[in-house]
Amino acid sequence: MIFMVPIMQMLILVFAATYDIKRIDLVVVDKDMSTVSKELIAKFDGIPFYNVLEQSPSEKLAEDFLLNEKADAVLILPNNFERNLIRDDKAKIQILVNAIESNTAQLVFSYSATIIGDFNKNIIADWKGISEFTPPVQIKISENYWYNSELDYRWFMAPGILAILVTLIGMFLSGMNLVREKEIGTIEQLNVTPIKKYQFIIGKLVPFWIIGLFDLALGLTIAWIVFDLPMVGSLFTLFFLAGVYLISVLGMGLLISTLADTQQQVMFVSFFFLMIFVLMGGIFTPVESMPDWAQTLDRLNPIYYFMRIMRMVVLKGSDFFDLLEEFISLLILGCTFLSLAIWRYKKTV
Repeated sequence: MIFMVPIMQMLILVFAATYDIKRIDLVVVDKDMSTVSKELIAKFDGIPFYNVLEQSPSEKLAEDFLLNEKADAVLILPNNFERNLIRDDKAKIQILVNAIESNTAQLVFSYSATIIGDFNKNIIADWKGISEFTPPVQIKISENYWYNSELDYRWFMAPGILAILVTLIGMFLSGMNLVREKEIGTIEQLNVTPIKKYQFIIGKLVPFWIIGLFDLALGLTIAWIVFDLPMVGSLFTLFFLAGVYLISVLGMGLLISTLADTQQQVMFVSFFFLMIFVLMGGIFTPVESMPDWAQTLDRLNPIYYFMRIMRMVVLKGSDFFDLLEEFISLLILGCTFLSLAIWRYKKTV
């Protein structure tokens, strides 16, 4: 878990967990079979990530492609498409999109609408006998994407995956360690020693705290080498805040282990909380898009704060004072979980 989990997560999940669209399978229903309709089909076929699977006059066949998950979208060009365009200066086009995955569906529709819009401008320019259609726009817009200028989705995912990695290592290892002492019976030998409860808990926490920071450093190194992930902010700030975060995660793991009797119980309970924390932490869905009650509940979610810390320090270069709210929140959560773990651990002499 210490070595293979960070390597596998960084090399597999960062590539796999992406909203980038590499290929759109398209079925075309061309009922018009005109010159203009063929030009529009050729426009789609010329886009690298569009793959025109089939051209058919049958809507039923196209819908079967969508139903069987063989196509992402269907483009329907009705009868008299070219005639209506020439005679009335307007024509209707239908796009059917497989919207089981809503984000992908929105992107597919957006890309398709952009292609149709460009085609429409070219048709107007051609019919008016001008080389290029230039609408009378008075405002010129120039694009500049900050913090991720290449719009590389891997740069967005890598810090999030690292946050999950540190959480996974800290919670599971710390949780199962104490229960392991119970299962093999050595906990009774430790209980009769003069060691204090807080000393025992700290002794169980510190090794995994160091391991968590080591795995964070290993994951950052892999992300830097493989994905060319920039490190804009301060490493000292990142590891300091990660150390505070690990206190809350390790405290939670130790608290669960004081309540459980077997490693299986620890794994089930830890997995339950981990799934909720990860899905609500902002790894895929922005927290700002969640309902108000979910955003309020997220204030008790340590992963939410650390996910923000990772992305803001690594990509934006935020310093400690920019993350003061996250630091205070993690410190409160860490002290709370750790105090409960120390209080809950029953030491008998």
